[in-house]
Amino acid sequence: MDVMPLLMLIAASAAVAGAARRTPVPAPLLLVAVGLVAAYVPGVPDYTLDPGIVLPLLLPPLLHTAALDSSYLDIRANIRPVALLSVGYVLFATLAVGYATFLIVPGLPLTAALVLGAVVAPPDAVAATAIARRLGLPSRITTILQGESLVNDATAITAYKVALAAAVGEGATWGEGFREFALASVGGIGVGLILMVPLHWLRKRLREPLLQNTLSLLIPFAAYAAAEEVGASGVLAVVVVALYLGHHSWQVDFATRLQEAAVWRMVAFVLESAVFALIGLQLPVVMRGLGEYDLGQAALWYASAVFAAVVAARFVWVFPATFLPRALSARIREREPDTTWKAPLVVGWAGMRGVVSLAIAFSIPVTAHGQPFPARNLVLFLTFTTVIGTLVVQGLTLPPLIRRLRLPAPDPSAVTLAEAQAQSEASTAADRRLDELLADDRNALPEPLADRLRAVMERRRNAVWERLGTVNEVTGESADDTYRRLAREMIGAEREVFVSLRDARRIDDEMLRLLLRRLDLEEAAAYREEGAG
Repeated sequence: MDVMPLLMLIAASAAVAGAARRTPVPAPLLLVAVGLVAAYVPGVPDYTLDPGIVLPLLLPPLLHTAALDSSYLDIRANIRPVALLSVGYVLFATLAVGYATFLIVPGLPLTAALVLGAVVAPPDAVAATAIARRLGLPSRITTILQGESLVNDATAITAYKVALAAAVGEGATWGEGFREFALASVGGIGVGLILMVPLHWLRKRLREPLLQNTLSLLIPFAAYAAAEEVGASGVLAVVVVALYLGHHSWQVDFATRLQEAAVWRMVAFVLESAVFALIGLQLPVVMRGLGEYDLGQAALWYASAVFAAVVAARFVWVFPATFLPRALSARIREREPDTTWKAPLVVGWAGMRGVVSLAIAFSIPVTAHGQPFPARNLVLFLTFTTVIGTLVVQGLTLPPLIRRLRLPAPDPSAVTLAEAQAQSEASTAADRRLDELLADDRNALPEPLADRLRAVMERRRNAVWERLGTVNEVTGESADDTYRRLAREMIGAEREVFVSLRDARRIDDEMLRLLLRRLDLEEAAAYREEGAG
């Protein structure tokens, strides 16, 4: 097996994603654009998207890390709009886009058009999360988009299976489609519920962070495979398990949490970068199969019309789904008094498609029962152009749209004040607990060490309040900022001494690593607020 193309893809996509951080262009868009150009550069290997790799090997970890970063409580609080988008909209888009394509493309069977509708129905989990994270959307809109993108793949994959069965002549009926959807959804959730408690129990019992993180990396693949093995939705199983583990992550020891956060941040960065680059690199593969259509006229017209149908179908669903429940329920109006047309406009325009749609399209069989699948290459081409169109057109215009709408962003002062109040209550509880412990003779400590515990606690209590105070007129820093900067300078001075002692052979490398690790932990503690931001 030649690993060089894979290494080239990972290295190049990571470099482009890193460069994108220095530009105003979101990384997904730049990666797709570079992929489109690189696809025709001499010497670049052909990268054909294999659904046998994307769905079981790339999708589970991406969904897992997105669900870990999501809030179970926020998603539960917004379950109605999340369900209306992740289930209702996907089914509506399958039918609406499919029928529109049937009318647009002469001679295309309705069953094949519905296959295309199911393929392009789900907005992409990776695209939605990556764009929303960069834009700083209001928390409720971000929660709705993330919740939708975590679940909608399961709905779309099930709708695709039903439409594909009808297209290849297996006689799928509405009743069979409903049973397929019920099995996939209920079964996927059931598998997730069965796995989540024992997996969390095992995570708490393992005492070695390396073993715990090895288990963490295996969990999404195990959940996906277990659900798919019984004919259920692997997507839902992964999401249920990840939401539970993320909600209870505080019960795992601190070393595992620190290491796990770093590991999953790296995994998400590498996979997201490679996925968006792969989308652009599919252009030659798609174009080679389009020989029977006139690219200059018919195919481009079909692509534009299907893209418009996809965008229009989302707005046709989002606005009634937002305002109709409020019109029918006084309780919803009381709970959501500030809903305006701006929020559904952003949600409607944020429907970028991604790699899952392409992977499903590539999984369409070339032949079935000895007959070629009708217009498979055209369906693949229309999927590709829809994915590229939504990423480029909607992805590029979404940031200025949000700025133009002036959506209310969280007040930084209010956020800091809430953090300070929470820290104050926690520090008071810790202070009480310390007094109780020191009153026991078994916990006797010399006074300097007891004072040190109190000083560390007081430092945590005051640090957040200091961020609300005045800034230094010379440096523009708060007292807390200055404290952390000086702490880093002091730690840097110690680090240089340790290295010089190693170079002079007064300590060995093993001792140096031990001393540097202690300094690293102290520096991380001093800069914890900065890192969290």
